[in-house]
Amino acid sequence: MKIEPNPDAEGDRTEAFLRLLTEHERRLAIYVTGLVACPQDSQDVLQEGKIVMWRQFHQFELGTNFAAWARKILFYQILAFRRRSKRVQTEVLSERILEVLNEESESAIREQRWEKREKALQACVTKLSGEHREILELRYRDEASIEGISRRTERTEGAVYRLLSRLRKNLYECVEKELSQA
Repeated sequence: MKIEPNPDAEGDRTEAFLRLLTEHERRLAIYVTGLVACPQDSQDVLQEGKIVMWRQFHQFELGTNFAAWARKILFYQILAFRRRSKRVQTEVLSERILEVLNEESESAIREQRWEKREKALQACVTKLSGEHREILELRYRDEASIEGISRRTERTEGAVYRLLSRLRKNLYECVEKELSQA
């Protein structure tokens, strides 16, 4: 039996890459954000990492763990970023500490700690009043400024800061309680 070459094989690999990247993109972004302090830098590292992933995707074996493969690439992108960054001299995280953080992150992924925390957080957010949920969504989903939230809710900026601080504290305590009961 002769196997005919598939002219769409490259298109199939492209589609597979895009599907896998889309499926794991949010968690990969969380991973990078946890290891790169500045949000803009983490976005740059993630973008560069996606390019490297695409270039090396021919080495990825479909059916294996895409997320682990992608995190390995991102980890090396983070190290490369740190080496070429002018701020490396002022950062307090050594490469060894970064490796330990990476290992802890991998452990959390294996144990699904992030997924459990996310579910607990969703449960806790549903317990908030509609007004408090709206303020959290404005700040964290819509990335509204404190000033913008202040104008929209007719509160002082100081009151918005205090409310967000209180909400974060209450959500943290609620999540910890939910996780301890699970």
